[in-house]
Amino acid sequence: MPDPDETRLHAYRKSTFRIREGARLRSVEEALSFVEERGFIFFWPVKGIDLPSLWTAVAGDRPVPNEHDDPGHITWRWKDSMLDQKRWYYGRLLRRKATMVNLEIIPYFYALSDRVGDLDDYMLLYEEGRLTFEERAIADALLNHGAQNTIELRRKAHLSATSAKSRFERAIAALQSGLYILPVGVAEVGAWRYAFVYELFDRWYPQVIFQARKISSEEAYRKLTALYLESVGLSTLKAIGQLFRWRKDTVHIALEELEREGLARSMDGEHWATSKLYG
Repeated sequence: MPDPDETRLHAYRKSTFRIREGARLRSVEEALSFVEERGFIFFWPVKGIDLPSLWTAVAGDRPVPNEHDDPGHITWRWKDSMLDQKRWYYGRLLRRKATMVNLEIIPYFYALSDRVGDLDDYMLLYEEGRLTFEERAIADALLNHGAQNTIELRRKAHLSATSAKSRFERAIAALQSGLYILPVGVAEVGAWRYAFVYELFDRWYPQVIFQARKISSEEAYRKLTALYLESVGLSTLKAIGQLFRWRKDTVHIALEELEREGLARSMDGEHWATSKLYG
């Protein structure tokens, strides 16, 4: 069977990315179905990374404009309206970029995280020097005071000073990518009358802890790699490793297992394709 060419790959991604005009998403329920179908997507397209995004599936393959009245920005309203509904995961997960994940898939990410399933397990990383002071302060504030909007969270974490803003934002992103916290709502506070409300991940999704315990790391690597290949059709060892921040040998083992299961195919050792690319 011939290797996939650019025409075949483009046609495949037009389908999985919902780029075709007639396949665009028109409602939040269709967006929910899209996330369930793909497993995980970006909220916005991310330069240099191949992965479906909610923006592209709604507005097409075009840059995100600055104009707030662009019809594609309906995605923002959908995302905000679903933050407290527990219908999908939303947070800065992959590459610390806004990511949406099917709730049946988020346990696979959790199984590969540093979490051990305790609300205060972030302290373990802090004691090992793998968590910053700011990250601990934010997690402490949420643990002790419950869900907080950004303004209150900065105050309770003693990071309200203007000079601490960038450190606070880096810490917020890091804690999200580690599945310690996530945004669960929007509050009309601050100068823009818009601020995320954050909560501890385990307190918001307690069932994920138990679901993740049944998943081995090997199974999680295979599952997430398979979903990624199904979305993009064709990728490389390097790109997969960079997206998930996995070691190259870890990616290679997962891909070889998928090939044995008939779910992936090696093109040249570096390039790998999903079996679905061949129809």
